[in-house]
Amino acid sequence: MPAMLSADAKGVYVIAATPFTEGGAIDYASIDRLVEFYVGCGVDGMTILGVMGEFQKLSESETLAVAKRFLDATAGRIPIVVGVSNPGNDQMVKLAGGAMEAGAAGVMMMPIAGLKTDEAVTGYMSGALTALGSSVPVCVQDYPQLSGVWFSAGCFAGLVDRFEQIVMFKHEEAPGLRKLSAIRKLCDGTERRRISILCGNGGIHLPQEYLRGADGAMTGFAFPEMLVEMDRLFRAGKPEDAEDLNDLYLPVIRHELQPGIGLAIRKEILRRRGAIVSAAVRAPGPKLDANDMLEIDRLLARLERKTGRPVRR
Repeated sequence: MPAMLSADAKGVYVIAATPFTEGGAIDYASIDRLVEFYVGCGVDGMTILGVMGEFQKLSESETLAVAKRFLDATAGRIPIVVGVSNPGNDQMVKLAGGAMEAGAAGVMMMPIAGLKTDEAVTGYMSGALTALGSSVPVCVQDYPQLSGVWFSAGCFAGLVDRFEQIVMFKHEEAPGLRKLSAIRKLCDGTERRRISILCGNGGIHLPQEYLRGADGAMTGFAFPEMLVEMDRLFRAGKPEDAEDLNDLYLPVIRHELQPGIGLAIRKEILRRRGAIVSAAVRAPGPKLDANDMLEIDRLLARLERKTGRPVRR
């Protein structure tokens, strides 16, 4: 079993899709296939049941079943962080308990929608973290574009002071590079304990985020091996080479990041790469048309020409 999630976590924690059949059922065989794809790409960890995992479309029983299947398929080879965000603390605690018992390394949660002030965020998070318990390592997800909740770096630092189980911050505010810098400075191991910072938003600003002190990526880009290679280059003291590599993939990163349709595009690329059988997004969700497919054809053909690497693994 992998070690528990800690503030030393770094590298690429890929956000996993949840595979579905064309009819909308969970495709458990494709979960096994997807795990092998991600592990084969060299990722350092995996996060499941996040936004990309369509957690909000799963029933309670499905959520736990999906978590257990991912954990079983991974078999301790890499740590898995399980998204447990839920409007109700009881359901969140139940899922977290089941996930940890099944072998998860930690959980990820975000503030619920409707919180308007730092005080409100502190109040909610304090209650939720207390309910989870101090033995469960937590990654706090900051994704205001989805949640509608903005909180300051100082608010987060106050939670770090009070709750030792917070070991990671998932940075997804956009624009948010200044906030990343502020949190890195506040939680750098001098006046306050250091925490891990991993970044999402499809990886669109990863080179800048690394240079501002991020420890890695937590995103679902369909070419995770590029993220792994870029991470290694940054750690080897080669930031220019790392950014040059990232530049080659930016058109695909940008295309996957489109609001509304981006998940369907990402799943289609994963399908073409042999990672999943169907690119289906569970209803309600977008379906790609002929023009969408042609755009993907062109982008991937250009990527192959620029990199000299085949799209399929």
